[in-house]
This record gives sequence, C-alpha cells and structure tokens, in this order.
Amino acid sequence: MAATAERYDTWKAPAEDGQILLWPRPDALLSDTHANHDRLARADSARLQNVPLSEVRRAMRKWVGHDDAQPLIATGHQSELHHPGVWVKNALIDAAATQLGGRAFHFAVDTDEPKHLLLRWPGGSVPLSDDPSIGKDAWSGRVATPTPAHLARVADTFAQAVSQWRFRPLVPEVLLSLRRLSLASSNFPSALTEALHELDLSLGLRYDAMIASPLTYSEPFLLMAHHALARADAFVADYNAALDAYRSRNRIKNAGRPMPNLKASADACEVPYWLDSLESGSRQRAAVVRSNGAWALRASQGDEFSFDPSADGWDAAERLTRWLRQHALRLSPRALTLTAVLRLLVADNFVHGIGGAQYDQVLDALIERHLGIEAPRFAVTTATLYFPDAVGEPRVCLPCIVQEGHRLKHSILGDDKQRLVREIETAPRHSFQRAQLFAEMHDRLAVAWTSAEVRNWERRLRQAEERSIEERILFDRELFYAIQPGERLVTLIDEYRRCFS
Repeated sequence: MAATAERYDTWKAPAEDGQILLWPRPDALLSDTHANHDRLARADSARLQNVPLSEVRRAMRKWVGHDDAQPLIATGHQSELHHPGVWVKNALIDAAATQLGGRAFHFAVDTDEPKHLLLRWPGGSVPLSDDPSIGKDAWSGRVATPTPAHLARVADTFAQAVSQWRFRPLVPEVLLSLRRLSLASSNFPSALTEALHELDLSLGLRYDAMIASPLTYSEPFLLMAHHALARADAFVADYNAALDAYRSRNRIKNAGRPMPNLKASADACEVPYWLDSLESGSRQRAAVVRSNGAWALRASQGDEFSFDPSADGWDAAERLTRWLRQHALRLSPRALTLTAVLRLLVADNFVHGIGGAQYDQVLDALIERHLGIEAPRFAVTTATLYFPDAVGEPRVCLPCIVQEGHRLKHSILGDDKQRLVREIETAPRHSFQRAQLFAEMHDRLAVAWTSAEVRNWERRLRQAEERSIEERILFDRELFYAIQPGERLVTLIDEYRRCFS
C-alpha cells in the first residue's frame, strides 16, 4: 500500500500501477467512525431550523432505511463511467463497514451536469447514450436510457477492439445489464447505477446503491435547506469565510478554486443550490431576495416563498415541500451542500477522492463556524490501475530529452563558445564589435546545429513526442474501471480488506 497521507493537502494519486492511497490509517478511520457516530447522536446544541441536529439526522437515516444505531459508511459520485480511482471508494466502504459490523452506501449523483458517458479505450471510443438531447440536459437525471439497439451497436464496436486484446475486460457484462435495465429504468443514471452495482456484487462488494435525487424531496433535506435560506446573509458569510480561509491556508490566488464565493448584497444572496424547473428541464443558480423583511425564493410566475427563521423546522420543511411541488421546482444541492447533507445527516464516515476532499476541508470550517460543533471526520482514498497492456511498459521521459537538447545547444561549440562569450562581455555595449561577435556566435551555432549529433537528437525528440501522445492514452488513469479484467479489480478489493483485517 502507498504511504498514508497524514495532513490536509498532501494527497497525491499513486503513480505506480496497483497502488492505493488511504487516509487516515485504517485503525484511525474505524475509530473516527465510532467517534462521529457518538458526537452526532448527541449534537443537540447544534440546531437546524430550531430542531436539534441529532433529531434531523435520525429522521434522515430512517428515511434512507437505516437503523440509526448501526454504523454507516458512505461515499458518492456523479452517475458516470467511473475510473478505478473513483471505484475503489466502494471497495473501502465495503471493507470498513464489514469490519464495523455496519452498512455501506453509495450515493449516485444524478442532479449534476451529465459527463463521462463516453466509453473510451486506447484507440477508440463510443458514446454510451443515444439520447439526442445529451449535452443539452441541465442534469443527468434527464438523460434517457439508451435504446437496446444502440447498446447492441456499442457492444459490437467494443467487441471488435477486444478481439485484439490479451485479456478479457468486464465491459460486456455492464452492457448486458444495461440492455436489460434500460427497458425498466426511467432514466440513464438509474440504469447505469444498477448495472454497476450488479457488476460490483459479482466481484464480491457489498453496499447499497441509491440515486441522490430522491433525497432532495425528503423533509430532513428541505429542513436543512430552509435553515440556510432563512439565514442567507449569515450562512453565506460563513460559507465565504470558510472558502477564504481555505485559499489563504493553501496560498491559492485563484478566486474560483476550489469554487467561487457566493454573491451577496443587502437585498439578494446566492445560495449553494440549483433551482430546477422540472417542467422545462432548465435550472438556475438559486438566490433569495429581501421581501417584507425576510428572505424569499421567487418562482418564475412571481410567487414567493418567504423563509421564517423562527418557524419550527418540520413545519417549515412541509411548507417548502408544498410550495416547490406547486411550482414544479426542485432545490438541488451543489457539491459542498450535498456533501454537508451526507456527512451531517446520513453517514458516520464519508469517503471522498482527492478532489472531493478539497470540498471537505472547506466544509469542516463551515460546519464549525455556522453550527459551532466539531466537524465529523472524513476519509480519502484513490488508486491507480492503468490499462493492462501498459503495465510493465517503460515510459518515455520527454522532459529528459528536451533537457538533453538544451545541454547540447550550450555545449556544441565547445571552448569556442566560452571564448566568444568572454569577448562579447569585454566589448563595449552597443558597439559594432559586440554586434559582430554576436553574429559570429549565432552563425557558428546555426552551422553546428546541422550536425549529425543534432539530427540524431531531433529524431529522438520526434519519436519521444509521438510516444508521449500514445502513452497519454495508454497510461490514462481515467478509463472506465470495467475496461479492466475482473482479477485486477478483485486484487484491489482484497488489498482494502487486508488493510482492515
């Protein structure tokens, strides 16, 4: 196993094939899970819309069908063709939940923009969806399931590529499941999530898979949303302060990393949700406005929902539910908000990849600022699995060859160059003599640069550049994990289980 990172901001994906990154150490992760469970179960001082956080959390865990007393390890990702570094989060939650005698959940996010639905392999690719609207949909839940005829064409195209490979990938099993599920599923994320879940079950992984969008209709979710929007000015100030602190700590100058601050004024506040129109399929960044002394959310027809910070949370959530349904609207969480819901209301430990862990660091500060409690600990994991035919292949060092060219340029004239440089330095500035010496040196370099030694270096540079392009595909970490043969994935599963045994 790769060396474990110990602090924020030190995580790096392993460069070696078959290596994993796991943070914190397995014993600490298990201990953190117990500690998170105990602290959040007693978090009565923190209140969401005037209801103890612990009560909202119990309600949400009941809503997802979980026994609150049992540990729950969760992860989540966009509903897409995951690469192995994302997929191993499922291996981690399975191993940790088994060791704890708990339960593992994977939340497939279908409220984000659709992406990574192109099945790629070295030398080819094919779109997994034939929905004519793909690329125009505001969120992936609107992407239609592929037709059986299209999936058959995908399978035929992929089979032609596989016939040249020296191993058997798992993609055909996924396509077979999708052909069956596409007839019964209402949208692509549902079918894809179930197909990948079936594949993982066949590999021995045990976890529950759940589409994320139904969470947005639950009362605990809308209670939490009401809390933030009713106190939009204070919430946004804490949100932006947490982002600013993260950038300062990490010396980040780009105001858009890891995400932009929310826009706020005395009369309007952007909030970290999307406002989705379920009728038109369009969305906009949600914002509340000052209206009659309170923050209000406006529908396109001009009707307003007024947020009352003094209202009972469950009553407020019920009113907000009715208003959203009346106008066929949905409040969909943006990345940080969804992570907050899962870490505070659902999981006893949440597992992110390296990118998502940036959001977790910001969220830690937001939780502590806004709710006044210690943020629950989280975990990070990723792994590297290259295309099997790339394993063991030497990689070209293009920077090494470029650097060799620099050295060659400076050494090709030998002692004559040093003599010319000394003469140039001693010649008066802007003099004719100095200009002649410069011209002589460049003329001699131009002649020397046509030598056989230089031509040989240029040939090797061209070859290295061509090889580098090939390797960019061959050593791509982000190819769909089912491109791999089953035995390589099972090896990683076993590695995680050994970590926790």
